[in-house]
Amino acid sequence: MQKKGLIIVLSAPSGAGKTTICNLLIKKSKNIKGSVSYTTRTPRKGEKNGVDYFFVNKKTFKRMIFNKEFIEWALVHDNYYGTPKRYLEKAINSGKDIALDIDVQGGLNIKKLYPNAVLVFIMTPTMKVLDKRIKTRKKDSETEIKKRLANAKKELHCMNRYDYLLINDKLSQALRNLEKIVYSEHNRISNIAIQKFN
Repeated sequence: MQKKGLIIVLSAPSGAGKTTICNLLIKKSKNIKGSVSYTTRTPRKGEKNGVDYFFVNKKTFKRMIFNKEFIEWALVHDNYYGTPKRYLEKAINSGKDIALDIDVQGGLNIKKLYPNAVLVFIMTPTMKVLDKRIKTRKKDSETEIKKRLANAKKELHCMNRYDYLLINDKLSQALRNLEKIVYSEHNRISNIAIQKFN
């Protein structure tokens, strides 16, 4: 019997570095796949359709919701985001782990559907550091920055519903700590197929 792969959910306030950490984790491990989410937001400079996200309009996204094509979807910062069902199921059923870079709403929805999913909340050492990172990346307008910081405070209230807290102070250390989490989860007794020792 094929052992199922892990679902690793990475959530964080904007600016905490979840996308960078997620991409590095996928790059370093042959057994961890990424999933490209769908979104209705406008692509940022340098983002590619089908690589960073599948960029679709609201009409298309709502049709996909109606057709039950998403495992989870959420409205975040006035835009829709959704995790496609087909790819995730195929990956974990073939024994591959899948890392999902998604918001808190999506992460908690995943946990309801897949109780064994590993939820990791990524945060900067302090809110002050988060504020500085959002402002220095120069990707958002002042209005957008205020909205993201307000949302960060709301997201922090959901942190205690996650399995792990990962502080992203130094990127290389945060990545090593995440790798340790994945290793630990693979060796959790409940995740090991008993027939391995029969």
